[in-house]
Amino acid sequence: MLVTLAKLGGPEMVGQFALGLAIAAPVFMFTNLQLRSVLATDARGEYGFAAYLGLRLSSSLLGLIALAVIAAFASKAAAYPAVLLVGTAKAIESISDVHYGQLQRNERMEPIARSLIAKGILSLGLFWVAVYLTRNLISALIGLNLAWLLVLVAYDMRRTGSSGWNRPCFRPGTLAQLARRSLPLGIMAMLVSLNVGIPRYFVEWRLGPAALGIFAALTYPMMAGTFVAAALGQAALPVLARRFAAEDGMPGPFQWLLLKVSSTGLLLGVIGVLLSVTAGRPLLALFYRPEYARHADVLTWLAVAAALNYVATFLNAGVTATRNFRALTVPYILHALVAGGLSAALVSQNGLMGAAWASCGISAAGCAIPMLILVRTRNTARECVAWAQ
Repeated sequence: MLVTLAKLGGPEMVGQFALGLAIAAPVFMFTNLQLRSVLATDARGEYGFAAYLGLRLSSSLLGLIALAVIAAFASKAAAYPAVLLVGTAKAIESISDVHYGQLQRNERMEPIARSLIAKGILSLGLFWVAVYLTRNLISALIGLNLAWLLVLVAYDMRRTGSSGWNRPCFRPGTLAQLARRSLPLGIMAMLVSLNVGIPRYFVEWRLGPAALGIFAALTYPMMAGTFVAAALGQAALPVLARRFAAEDGMPGPFQWLLLKVSSTGLLLGVIGVLLSVTAGRPLLALFYRPEYARHADVLTWLAVAAALNYVATFLNAGVTATRNFRALTVPYILHALVAGGLSAALVSQNGLMGAAWASCGISAAGCAIPMLILVRTRNTARECVAWAQ
């Protein structure tokens, strides 16, 4: 989609799309409450799927309302419709996401893959046709919404059975309990998404929408690796949860599996860095336009940030598997403050390169936080086992 906008639109259109994502993503990361991960790691069956679906429908509606208010203050009038349409697409995606959680808990990964492939092909097709015919971002986003809604209704809802959709639970007591349980994870996800977007906010504020379009275009090639890391992390999540739940302490199999998947993330990141160093400039000229290729050095630093972010993705999956959700809140609030300070200082002094350096610092902190939480969880578990003995 980004390549389509860069080829057929221009940096300003890319910038509007990136701004919409940067504003909408943290809102829905929070209102989603990471229910998919909570559902997938619910090895003891504390809540039924109907409760998760009822909470997701309620929170998605709240997310849309909150986004409409935030976008009125955080975006310019010209970008406001784009931000809202990105938000509705995120709301549709969030409903598919909770269905994925039910499938994931049962380790039925193939239907999730089929759904994602269908969404990717159909949404890109409608998006490209709309941009090609109209050269208008709004029509393209309408196509994106239609594609994701069609996959949700025609495929996702059918995979979890009629009871999953027809009887969502809206009992206030149940939803409140589940929301309280998931709230720390939602705050963490919002802050992680916010931290990723903070450099973009400062680029748009300091350098304008065209510069943001170039920076976003340089960032999104790394999203391919992010999707791979996220897919592997989600596939490993229920296994990690069962291994951790099997013992009161930190079991050896849990640690070894987490080490393996984290090493995979690091290897994936190293490949990305090498590719950006050796072929970044011609690839940017091929997929985008020559003005993007002039910033190949920025791409290399963004590849370093992505490598760290891949590892952080797996480490956060490990923390989620322990269901120690409350430990996430304070560290990621501090992380957001550090991200804001780094971005403000570096973007002001060094432009797009400063934004890339800030992304590296943010990703490094994103690795350190889950590592510290896991070490603390391990030590606490060992103390509990020793006390019991």
